Amino acid sequence: MNRRDFLKFVTIAAIAASVLSFCVVTNSQEKEKMNKTASLNPKKILVVYFSHSGNTREIANQIKTATGGDIFELVPVNPYPAAYQAVVDQAKKEISANFKPELKNKLADISQYDVIFIGSPNWWSTIAPPVVTFLTSYDLSGKTIVPFFTHGGGSIGHCETDVRKHCPKSTVLKSLYIYGESVKNAQSEVSEWLREIKIIK
Repeated sequence: MNRRDFLKFVTIAAIAASVLSFCVVTNSQEKEKMNKTASLNPKKILVVYFSHSGNTREIANQIKTATGGDIFELVPVNPYPAAYQAVVDQAKKEISANFKPELKNKLADISQYDVIFIGSPNWWSTIAPPVVTFLTSYDLSGKTIVPFFTHGGGSIGHCETDVRKHCPKSTVLKSLYIYGESVKNAQSEVSEWLREIKIIK
């Protein structure tokens, strides 16, 4: 090989090495970019709830704050009476009749959400009828469902069991239940639960 051919060979080799180095760096940068994008775009979260006294609304807002998710309140077309005994009596009749009240508001596109929190007061040991309306009105197949409940002393009852019954094609995580008079100071309990079920770190 003469000097001229040798120099040509060295030049080509240098160019090839540069191209290879560029490709490796670019590939590494693309992977890093994808990882950053994934971390910036976690699973989309929605917090859905029905609240009569305001207790479930308080927990729903704490979950929204902790997760950064969207929030959606279930509002019946015909509101429940304000008086305690009246709403208790009406709830008992509706639950016994498997009545599903019509809701004022509807979600335009539930498909965009991966994780859906479902909040309800414990009414007669089960979920409130407006929550049943929601669960039976949307296709929740493949979604991760996270129930949470407030109660006046009845604990969780069979609320979680009934949510699971209405979401047979969903992954239902461990639920949270909070005594109604404790909701204002429940932030630490809510956060601990969210970490336990690996929604937040």
